[in-house]
Amino acid sequence: MTEPIIPLSKLPEIKTKHHYIDNKEFLKAVVAHRKAVRRAKRLKEEKPRVPEYIGECFIKIANQLAFKSNFINYSFREEMISDAIENCLTYVDNFDPKKSANPFAYFTQITYYAFVRRIQKEKRQLHTKYKYIESLNIDDIIRQSGDEGEYGNAFVDFLKQQADTAHKELSEIKKEHKIKRKPKYLQAIEDAKVEAP
Repeated sequence: MTEPIIPLSKLPEIKTKHHYIDNKEFLKAVVAHRKAVRRAKRLKEEKPRVPEYIGECFIKIANQLAFKSNFINYSFREEMISDAIENCLTYVDNFDPKKSANPFAYFTQITYYAFVRRIQKEKRQLHTKYKYIESLNIDDIIRQSGDEGEYGNAFVDFLKQQADTAHKELSEIKKEHKIKRKPKYLQAIEDAKVEAP
């Protein structure tokens, strides 16, 4: 027994994958904005605003990239998105259609590096917080005048563990990107430790 032949009109439609940004329309909008900016410079007028369509594209790119697996678990994801949109708006005039006809890739790259810079900045700030906590003598702060003997606190142990982890991560970042300077109070604490016998 053979299977009945199903006419093509009865087959379910195959859904095509739609991109969330039409690269051709995006290119047209960026080129038109670039021409308007050049014209305004030539006539010494005020720089025109970025069109809403381009702004919406920047927001879509940043939001989509923020949900990729390597960026989704950060608590400061909103700051990452804000930084990315700001960077895209800053460098929208630098896109050169003679070099590339793919503004989506250009602005995705800008967004990616904005995310990476924000992550590094947050890690440095976290390290600074943990170094400050480490410099405090939390045991003396927590210990009451009537306490005698050993005193343990799971939260203090957790903070010390986090400080050690942050210190390791920052040393890896320093090796990769060579942070140019330390905060002044951290440098003063390290100098004091070196001078002490």
